[in-house]
Amino acid sequence: METLPMTTAKSSERRGRSKQIHTSKPSVVLAFFSCLAWLYVAGRLWQDAENRTLLSNFLKKSMEQRPKVLTVEDKLMLLGCKDLERRIVEAEMDLTLAKSQGYLKNQLLQSGSSSGKKLLAVIGVYTGFGSHLNRNVYRGSWMPKGDALKKLEERGVVIRFVIGRSANRGDSLDRKIDAENRETKDFLILEGHEEAQEERPKKAKFFFSTAVQIWDAEFYVKVDDNIDLDLEGLIGLLDRSRGQESAYIGCMKSGDVVTEEGRQWYEPEWWKFGDGKSYFRHAAGSIFVLSRNLAQHININSASLKTYAHDDTSVGSWMMGVRATYKDDNRFCCSSINRDKVCSMF
Repeated sequence: METLPMTTAKSSERRGRSKQIHTSKPSVVLAFFSCLAWLYVAGRLWQDAENRTLLSNFLKKSMEQRPKVLTVEDKLMLLGCKDLERRIVEAEMDLTLAKSQGYLKNQLLQSGSSSGKKLLAVIGVYTGFGSHLNRNVYRGSWMPKGDALKKLEERGVVIRFVIGRSANRGDSLDRKIDAENRETKDFLILEGHEEAQEERPKKAKFFFSTAVQIWDAEFYVKVDDNIDLDLEGLIGLLDRSRGQESAYIGCMKSGDVVTEEGRQWYEPEWWKFGDGKSYFRHAAGSIFVLSRNLAQHININSASLKTYAHDDTSVGSWMMGVRATYKDDNRFCCSSINRDKVCSMF
């Protein structure tokens, strides 16, 4: 009976040792992985700290090497451009003055007269690709042809049919016009203009710009292709108007701006004409006259001149920006019953 407690005590001691051995192995593994995790975190923190140090040094060097910010005045002083700046300002002032007066200083243009005498007028009659029969009617009525056209030019008046080029350059439409021009020699072909109804407002820019570069004349006249013109009456009127600079002559009018799309004379940019929706004063498009300096103004500023849906309102808007002298002459009102009028509707 005395040996039983001793046996039991030994057995309990062996179980305690075995449990201690089993529980120490997971602890060692956890301690090992904890060590690895600590080393990984410490390494990343050290690497990040080093990167921040390198970046800080790089930014510091960049700031030290960054050039000093110079003002425009400093740059001009360093480059010795004070004199050049003065010359540029003077040139800009000269150009602004030339534009305001409607010509370029010392610009020489080709004269339409063999004697070098200044012409009285260049008359441009708008025409299109499908207007061959109309052109023949004009040549047989008020417009001279052949030798008579040359004699008229000797009097100081040039008349040309004005037309652009086809959208498909060199096609049958262009070839027919070229062939007709070789025979009649009475066309002014606007090479840079596309002859299309939607491009018609731009045609005025091309006509006046081209005409003023080719012929040196007192006046430049735009005529629609549905007008019967009293040529001698027009010549007499213009002859009495010689020397009138900045003259904008025509049947002056204004009217309501058409805002409904689909209606005749619709103006897509109607909202620009204010709450009253009324056009400014301008010459009717059937026929109007510009003096040489106004035509030259269009030539100089053609790239920046705004066009609207119609050529007469477009030209009228250009005249508002210069010191044009408006001359409202009812003899240019082609649809009126005035007996002295120089034009009538076909």
